[in-house]
Amino acid sequence: MPAVSDQAVVGEVDSPESHILDRSATSTAHVVRTVELDNTTPGTMERPAFLMNCPFSYSAEQPNNAWMYELDDAHRQVDRSKAMCQFAQLYDHMASEAFVFLLPTPARCSLQDLVFTANLGIVLEHVPQRDIVVLSNYSSAPRVGETEVGKQFFRSMGYRTIVAPYRFEGEAELKHLHDNVYVGGYGIRSDRKVYEWMEAEFGMEVIKVEETDEYLYHLDCSIFPITTEDTLVCTELFNRDEVALIEKATNIIDVSADACFSGICNSVRHHNAILNSSHLYNLRAGSADYFEELKKNRELEDIAVKLGLEVNYFNLSEYHKGGALLSCMVMHLNRRSYSFSLI
Repeated sequence: MPAVSDQAVVGEVDSPESHILDRSATSTAHVVRTVELDNTTPGTMERPAFLMNCPFSYSAEQPNNAWMYELDDAHRQVDRSKAMCQFAQLYDHMASEAFVFLLPTPARCSLQDLVFTANLGIVLEHVPQRDIVVLSNYSSAPRVGETEVGKQFFRSMGYRTIVAPYRFEGEAELKHLHDNVYVGGYGIRSDRKVYEWMEAEFGMEVIKVEETDEYLYHLDCSIFPITTEDTLVCTELFNRDEVALIEKATNIIDVSADACFSGICNSVRHHNAILNSSHLYNLRAGSADYFEELKKNRELEDIAVKLGLEVNYFNLSEYHKGGALLSCMVMHLNRRSYSFSLI
């Protein structure tokens, strides 16, 4: 089997024998031609597959987003035992009905955000063997070293790894809708040019939307594909032309900005359930925060019921100290859950 040339893509490439990118002059888009492999990746499994990272190196010591800057040093202090227990509850639930791979934490690792694997990169879903990973190109200083950890892990698993040549922060910024169609956020942590590069290199279409709110700095804060046909979108956060482009590709279920600030879109589809973070019972009953969280939960539950889905909540309060919610902690290796439907 011929090896794939290191010159096949513009970005930094490490290439186990997997795909050839056809740059034939007869096509304006580069065609990905699959090559049969003896060993398949987790992406080809019939069961949902995800990547998580046990929070051995997790901390909130160095603030790097708007949520963290609101907390002083004392309130950002992570209770490591509690953080581990909260992680275990989510992991146990997911692993009961899916393959959940754990990204190893290197010895003496000081990468405080490594647990947030959704930012590590994205496995391209439209590639049939799902063995191409576009790794992140971080602008946030505490996260820069994560790319090398991800590269080594995915190479060991037989993936072809490409480091994005422009700023990019993984599947938290790039959501697969269906077929070769994605929606990508830019403006705060990712560069619009990265999606133009992906379209040229991988024969995909990316609907590009600008993020402007510093508190909703990744796309998973405002857009969540809930089925293959339906997508939660906070339309008030995007301009009319961007919303129109999304509408052409998916059925939009509009959600409020208030619900986004409470994390309605920071969800993960797991079989016929939507997994979401809620610390409702940590909040003082009757407080403004309590009512905002309760309102978000009811809005999500109403949407789920109409689609024949259920909602499972997990208390991830220790991860709020890092400015993160549930979707931040999970990277998709395939999207098999979207093939499940009750209606």
